Amino acid sequence: MNIHKEIDTRGLNCPLPILKAKKALADMASGQLLKVLATDSGSLRDFQAFAKQTGNELVEQQTVGEEYIHVLRRR
Repeated sequence: MNIHKEIDTRGLNCPLPILKAKKALADMASGQLLKVLATDSGSLRDFQAFAKQTGNELVEQQTVGEEYIHVLRRR
């Protein structure tokens, strides 16, 4: 997977990971991939809802230890 941008939102709680992802996606071209690192367990459902609402594709979600990794494709 060719990640174009990665943001670290570890230690931040809702809604900050979503807001930072939204800002990062705004600066990206259509089709590019954004990787978001988070520690907020609520981010799993937050990013699912965010993808549905915005039309960006949620390509992948992983839980690694206490970290959550989200990969979004810019619409």
